[in-house]
Parts: sequence; C-alpha cells; structure tokens
Amino acid sequence: MINWLSQLRTAPVSAKLGLGLIAAYAFIAIFAPLIAPHTEREIVGSAYLPWAAPFYLGTDAVGRDVMSRLIYGARNTVGIALATTLLAFLIGSSLGLLAATVGGWLDTGLSRIVDVLMAIPSLVFALLILTITGTNVVALILVIAVLDSTRVFRLARAVAQGILTMDYVEVARMRGEGLFWIIRREVLPNAASPLIAEFGLRFCFVFLFISALSFLGLGLQPPTADWGSMVRESARLIAYANFSSWQTATFGFAPLLPAGAIAVLTIAVNLVVDWVLHLSSGLKD
Repeated sequence: MINWLSQLRTAPVSAKLGLGLIAAYAFIAIFAPLIAPHTEREIVGSAYLPWAAPFYLGTDAVGRDVMSRLIYGARNTVGIALATTLLAFLIGSSLGLLAATVGGWLDTGLSRIVDVLMAIPSLVFALLILTITGTNVVALILVIAVLDSTRVFRLARAVAQGILTMDYVEVARMRGEGLFWIIRREVLPNAASPLIAEFGLRFCFVFLFISALSFLGLGLQPPTADWGSMVRESARLIAYANFSSWQTATFGFAPLLPAGAIAVLTIAVNLVVDWVLHLSSGLKD
C-alpha cells in the first residue's frame, strides 16, 4: 500500500486526471439516489421539455428527467460492466493459469474451446444468445463474461507459460510444492501487473459492448436508465433541433450527453491503464 501511495504521488498528470474522473464516476454511481433530483422511472413533466429549471437537462420522450436518468445510468451501466469484467477475469485468469501450469490434455482442450469461441464474432454471438435467453441482467452479465473471458484466458496462459520456465518455479517443484501453491505463490504474484492492466482494457471493451447492445435494444431494458439506450432514444431529436433557437437547439445536444459520459469514462480508464502498464514495464521516465 505504501509503495502504491508513493507511486501515486509521482504519477503523471494524465494518470491523476484519470483517477479523479474514475473516482467521480464511482461517487455518482454509489450515491445516485442521494444526488439525483428524481428517480430514474418517475414521470415529472411533459415530453421533450427544454433545458431550464427545474429540469436542467430537459425531459425525455416519456417526461422523465434526463439529468436523473444520466446519474442512475452511471450506477446501472458502470455497475453491470464492472460485475461482468470481474466475472470474466475470474473465469479467464483461473482457467488460463491452471491450463498453463497443468499442461497436457487440459491445456489443449481448453485452448481449443477458446479458439472456437473467439472464431465467432462477439457481437453476433451475443445477439444470438440474448435473443434466445432474453435480455435480463443475469443473462447479459453471463453471456458477455463468458465471451470476454476467452481474451483473458489467452493472456493469463501466455504470461503464466513464461513464468513457469523461471528457476524459482523449478525450485518450488523440486521442494514438492503442490499445484495450487505454485499458482498462488509463484505464478499469480508475477502475473499480477499485466493482468491488472488488462483488467482496465477489458472493462473499457465490456463497457462499450454493453452500451452497444443497449443501443441495439438488447441490453438493459426500459425503464431502467442506461447510457446506450439513452443515446438511441434521444438520437431522433437531432432532426428536430433548430440551432437558431436555444430551446430547440438543446434537442440536438441530447444524444451527446450519454455518449459523452461513455467517452469520458473510457478515456479516463485508458489513462490509468497506460500508467499501470508503464509501472509494470519497469521503464524509467
């Protein structure tokens, strides 16, 4: 912990900016009920009200407060993306480290299954499975986690194979240490840095993937607030925007609000990932 705090003090401005933005998103997601002026499903006025008090970002097609839905969207979209990424890493890293350490038929079998899954386009496969199972939160998390775990498996297996050739692993084996002891005490600590960096990248991909599914209508379903579906719902307003009038010009900016929230979080995570990759590489400024 002390080492990470000292690294944070000397971190570049870009990494500190990224961490600050991530912290802001986390704060909004956790305290959404306290921050949002209304609930995400509450109809508070007429449809498509312009940006003015008390609805500072207007209302949507049903009459719900857009600001409140953006705030709750942070909890729903980011929360589900984080849970999906954690599950994908639990599956992919566990199987990848196990396959590399055991080798033999287990490594071959798991690798061929991963090859088959990776040969199918992720979006097409997800659309097919979600059409069959239905678009509920549990199915969404499981389907995307399984698809994304294939990438984590590949990385964890490749990193572990390099570590298993080291002398200290051979010494542990000669001492008679068990399989899971070697994975937990020798392989996993040395593979942590690239896996942590990959976690940030995977989170971005999952986050964007869930938003894309919601935009297509197969992600989180209304009336649940989700940034991807909010972009789809507000995209039609661009045709009604008249930029000579402020009240109608706000219709043209409506889709940019959830799209901007998605873009800013993606950039923030990538800034932190770049910093983590720099630390794990051992390179000096």
